Amino acid sequence: MQENYVERILKAKVYDVAIETALELAARLSSRLNNRVFFKREDLQPVFSFKIRGAYNKIAQLSPISAQRGVICASAGNHAQGVALGARTRGIPAVIVMPLSTPEIKVRAVADLGGEIVLRGDDYDHAYEYATELARERGLVFVHPFDDPDVIAGQGTIAMEILRQRHGDGIDAIFVPIGGGGLVAGIAAYAKSLYPRIKIIGVEPEDAAGMYESLRAGKRVTLNRVGMFADGVAVRRVGEETFRLAKHYVDEIVLVTTDQMCAAIQDIFEDTRSIAEPAGALAVAGIKKYVARENCKERTLIAVNSGANMNFDRLRHVAERADIGAQREALLAVEIPEAPGSFLRFCELLGKHSVTEFNYRYEDLQTAQIFVGLALAQGKVERDSLVTTICGAGFAVRDMTDNEMAKLHVRYMVGGHARGLAHECLYRFEFPERPGALLKFLQAIGSTWNISLFHYRNHGSDYGRVLAGIQVAPDTRTDFLLHLADLQYAYTEETDNPVYKIFLGGG
Repeated sequence: MQENYVERILKAKVYDVAIETALELAARLSSRLNNRVFFKREDLQPVFSFKIRGAYNKIAQLSPISAQRGVICASAGNHAQGVALGARTRGIPAVIVMPLSTPEIKVRAVADLGGEIVLRGDDYDHAYEYATELARERGLVFVHPFDDPDVIAGQGTIAMEILRQRHGDGIDAIFVPIGGGGLVAGIAAYAKSLYPRIKIIGVEPEDAAGMYESLRAGKRVTLNRVGMFADGVAVRRVGEETFRLAKHYVDEIVLVTTDQMCAAIQDIFEDTRSIAEPAGALAVAGIKKYVARENCKERTLIAVNSGANMNFDRLRHVAERADIGAQREALLAVEIPEAPGSFLRFCELLGKHSVTEFNYRYEDLQTAQIFVGLALAQGKVERDSLVTTICGAGFAVRDMTDNEMAKLHVRYMVGGHARGLAHECLYRFEFPERPGALLKFLQAIGSTWNISLFHYRNHGSDYGRVLAGIQVAPDTRTDFLLHLADLQYAYTEETDNPVYKIFLGGG
């Protein structure tokens, strides 16, 4: 099994379109982590992603008769560009089925490469189902994004380069992003055959941990839902062959949060002045979490920076969350007396901490509410000390730094409970971000219950997020919850309707 993939990788045809990318020392990050961290710069490929390797290798291996039928794939963007470029290089037609949530920059890139684009479904899995149907109808050759030996072998050429660029016996671990598993399968199969002592560590988002859950269960599992922030790895079910290889050769999988990915994007930028997409920064986020957990030093760690196809408008969200992900910002909700001097006394407690934002709201004759963001130099230790200081001064304080509702909504709102408003309940909703989605969401909620609070903010992510206050009388609460349940059920039956993820009671 292993030797077969080594031979496939050595014979893979990728360099007609791909380049041998640099393996660069990340000097700043290495200094901070007290380890030697190297970036494998797959973001420098012609399509700004490693996906060109596997896609082209598959297309290059097709017989002339098969190739002339044309190829088709399903992809959130990076594999799509690889297939489009590979098909153009070989002079054959390509159809690309992409989810409706695919970032515009990736859609435009595929169009520029001459691929026929079909937008279908809210995520990769829906696009995949339609692409396989279309392949049968039109007689096209399906180029799988990860679960294909030729695709896996193409991605494995990255390991071949790493071991040549940096002597294998000096590498302690290679960190690899995981979506469907093609990249980690190819790298692991090759690296482990030559240097079994090198650890292969996969990295997945916490909300798209398909390989992690599959390995834990001992079989492939299908996730009910995947987060779309790291759209390049938003796969609900990993491949059969990739799972088989990962089970044999991957040492462990590290899970990271959206905030940790945002912090990793900033880390990459500070060392390279390049901007990785969220999936492209997974390996760096994984290295940081691994080093903190193991408290290791002086090790040589490789991060595969897998892609840089980032929509520009998403940078706002990344910048806002990067400091929280790196524990460089604290978010605190504080109640102070509505009395002369109390505001000043509170501010004096902050000392020389830089204030990143400050929201003040009069509540009543006795109290006022403050929501404050503070820059940190020493992470959670400093944050805990600050909370203790504020409590010791007699102020009621709540640490909101890790509260998703606070990060998404509360920090952009000023206020408290509305006086005299009966039966208000808080709910958080998520729905696929596409034109008309917000209106469709409001129409689905209907007019039976009054909306008393509403906060929605488009921050460049692929899912819209809403915080809503809804007046639900106790005797109608069952009806309301059944109504919400019906919305979820409708999605499972009608794929054209958006999905609503419901969090009862806020936070």
